[in-house]
Amino acid sequence: MRIGFLQLRPKFGAVKQNVRKAVTLLGKVSDATIVLPELFNTGYLFKNKEELASLAEPVPRGYTTQEMKKIAKKRNLNLVFGIAQKANKKFYNSAVFVNPRGKVEVYQKVHLFDREKLFFTRGKAFKTVSTDEAKLGIMVCFDWIFPEVARILTLNGAKILCHPSNLVLPYAQDAMKTRCIENRVFAVTANRIGTERRGTITLTFTGGSQIVAPDGTVLASAGDRSESLRVVDIDVEEASNKSLTVNNDIIEDRFPSLYSRIARKSK
Repeated sequence: MRIGFLQLRPKFGAVKQNVRKAVTLLGKVSDATIVLPELFNTGYLFKNKEELASLAEPVPRGYTTQEMKKIAKKRNLNLVFGIAQKANKKFYNSAVFVNPRGKVEVYQKVHLFDREKLFFTRGKAFKTVSTDEAKLGIMVCFDWIFPEVARILTLNGAKILCHPSNLVLPYAQDAMKTRCIENRVFAVTANRIGTERRGTITLTFTGGSQIVAPDGTVLASAGDRSESLRVVDIDVEEASNKSLTVNNDIIEDRFPSLYSRIARKSK
């Protein structure tokens, strides 16, 4: 199976320009599952909800999803990409999955980061989707800091974590290696690069997109300054083997009855 990431530098608000660039770059690859960054078509730093409303799109009828469906069909790609979704008079920081046959699935980000809470409604469920070769678990950016996300996706059958991101903290990439080790899955983190300055706020994104194997090995990675398309071949069945030693299976060795505190809200 071929999996990869497309690391981009979006221009804020330039939806058609950002999508055209992504489509052009995706035209260089075929027969693969590719992950793109969070909010790749709009940029990240919304000034207010009115600005978000002007850039958010419905799924599947919106411009971005329709254009990504076309390139997915043309190049035989499974794509996972982040957009601002407009649905039922609410806005979600969503990851959209499309496949070559036109199937569309949506994951609405559960764990909102910082100012995202001012604009977006959080999602209420996690999402796995099936391709012809493997089940994918979808998470978005800040979901990485909650180990429960990767674990529930794994328990739901995911062999590959697809992780569209706009990372600004310096340690998410290292944490994703741990998520792979503790769940024995692959992960594709697609981050963005560049700096956005809007009003009094400036954010610099860390790049460092990567593909990680179930043992934590980085199979491919990008720097923090350049747009990059990387694809690798994997044996997805490596993610079916949950044995750490002859006597240890990381799923079977769990004691869920002892973990109930994890699922309770702190007082």
